[in-house]
Amino acid sequence: MRAGADGPSSADPNKTVEDEDFFEMSLEELMDVRIDTVYGASKRVQRLDEAPASATVVTAEEIRRYGYRTLAEILQSAPGFYLNYDRVLQYLGTRGFQRPGGFDTRILLLIDGHKMNENVAGAPPSGVEFPLDVELIDRVEIIRGPGSSLYGSNAVLAIVNVITKRGSDIRGLEVSGQTGSFDMQKGRVTYGNLLGKDVDLLLSTSSQSSDGSKLYFPEFDMPQTNNGWVDNDDGQDDRVATTLSWGDLSFMLVHSTHEKGIPMMTYATAFGDPRTRMLTEGTMAGLTWTHELSDRCTAKARVSYGHLSFDGRYAFDDDGGGGDPAVINGDSWEGSWYEGEVGLTATPLERHTLTVGTEFRYDAQQDQTQWLGDTVYLDYAKHSDNWGVYLQDEVKLLERLIFVGSVRHDEYETCGGATSPRLGLIYDLCDRTTLKLLYGQAFRVPSAYELYYENPGRNQKAANDLKPGTIRTYEAVVEQQFGRRFLATACGFHYVMEDLVTPVPDPADGLFVFRNQGQVQAQGVELALRGRWEEGLQSRISYSYVESEDETTNEILANSPQHLVKLNLIKPLVPERLFAGLEVLYESKARTLSGDYADDFTLTNLTLTYVGVSRRLEVAASVYNLFDVDYAFPAFPGYPDDVVAQDGRTFRIGLTYRF
Repeated sequence: MRAGADGPSSADPNKTVEDEDFFEMSLEELMDVRIDTVYGASKRVQRLDEAPASATVVTAEEIRRYGYRTLAEILQSAPGFYLNYDRVLQYLGTRGFQRPGGFDTRILLLIDGHKMNENVAGAPPSGVEFPLDVELIDRVEIIRGPGSSLYGSNAVLAIVNVITKRGSDIRGLEVSGQTGSFDMQKGRVTYGNLLGKDVDLLLSTSSQSSDGSKLYFPEFDMPQTNNGWVDNDDGQDDRVATTLSWGDLSFMLVHSTHEKGIPMMTYATAFGDPRTRMLTEGTMAGLTWTHELSDRCTAKARVSYGHLSFDGRYAFDDDGGGGDPAVINGDSWEGSWYEGEVGLTATPLERHTLTVGTEFRYDAQQDQTQWLGDTVYLDYAKHSDNWGVYLQDEVKLLERLIFVGSVRHDEYETCGGATSPRLGLIYDLCDRTTLKLLYGQAFRVPSAYELYYENPGRNQKAANDLKPGTIRTYEAVVEQQFGRRFLATACGFHYVMEDLVTPVPDPADGLFVFRNQGQVQAQGVELALRGRWEEGLQSRISYSYVESEDETTNEILANSPQHLVKLNLIKPLVPERLFAGLEVLYESKARTLSGDYADDFTLTNLTLTYVGVSRRLEVAASVYNLFDVDYAFPAFPGYPDDVVAQDGRTFRIGLTYRF
């Protein structure tokens, strides 16, 4: 088992055991054992049943066998998570919350421990704009519940920690090509290896293009508007990634560009005009130093640099009849930031494990520009800084009882201070049953977009003064191991969000402005059962139920399905050669912004994977929405319809060869 930058990699993903099982296993069996661990819950590697959170880990093998194309699709497979796609970006909801028009700012995304939420809107990239090819992911840790007591802002509903592969996982040159529906083409070249004793290098580059699906709008069915048809024009994606580790040091660099057409006539843009599109470019570079000072104390330091630029262009038709647009409206964001952290994990006393650290961030650029034709409405340049200190103490009160207490205090130049506690009791009811009682508070600072963006053409003005939104969460988790093959998890939760940053009309002038005046209350359950067999058969099934209510209006939240059912199955059709990966996703109806509902639906995805005798060749064929189900998601503000129709049956075929 190797330790990565922020978590371990596992051997055989099909085997997992309890401590007492080791004494009953042969040497060959021990070499294939997988112990499920998580890093992100406490900023140190620990067993899942010891972590003060309800967590799910998705492995590299599952990513391949199920044919996941984006990080968002990986997260969609976890209990309580769901997607929304507006034909521009994929958005993530969890535990009944995904605000229409929001930017997923209550989910904190990490790659190898480095924060990926950008500093203008606070959004984590999770769709095709995610800067890392999913083929380079070793594992994804999905940690539900509040995490601000260790991570600060944005860790409100969940933390997602993506751990990258290392060169030693590739062991040579890997070339991959894919093709699929809508003339999708993708190529990737990756080199990785262990150089000498302790230098590990991975280099990768990829490029993807797609024409996108053709969309039909009956209200525009006339000759001058192409009889109601418009190309989605998915555009082009390019990525570069490298990881390098040497002794105690590890370095990570990811860079991506994403160009995309916008077909949905957002904010009444001209129908089908190819000039309505967006371009994003992002870079993250991070250096981590980890050193064992003694067998009881480990020190860690990290520094990182991030950059994001966004350029959106929107063509407006002056006569509404499909003629030549008279003006182009534009939005652009430019953000860059520097971040540093120093931490220490130690066991100073026999039953205490302490984690302590401090973190500093300087947002060097938080620039926003908005114009319409020759008129500039917004040209705003901002910079700010924040810092935080945190402490966690894990105390073994009794042989079977662990208490976890953590607290963090943050100070933000833009909105003052915030203190975030977390408390947990973890009790082994018996050898294979664990009970967790958890309480936590978390916060999200208002973004530069919410504070300073203004656009009179869209009836919006700047807020300038907001305070952090907060959450209080109560959870009870039971984890039950059945032998070596099955793990069952049941989680009940209740949370209250307060001071939500909400766009509301100002009575003085009628312009919309962000204010702290939203409150949400939700409660629900998440049930999951996972099974693994020595022959390579794997299964996961989960059911989630949530009731979420807007306390201001006493209405069910929009874009909040009450029921989610998920079934995942990996079946070896020919041992070690041919695998079938089946995924079935059910989502109940969800309320739209108008008060109507988007219908419930069931999606079925199937992937067949062939592995050659030498294991150098791998061929995968995937069919998404196998039964061609007609379904739609609730639309966001500014869209012409109440729902956004999604694609029917699509396919992808890929070939990978390892030299």
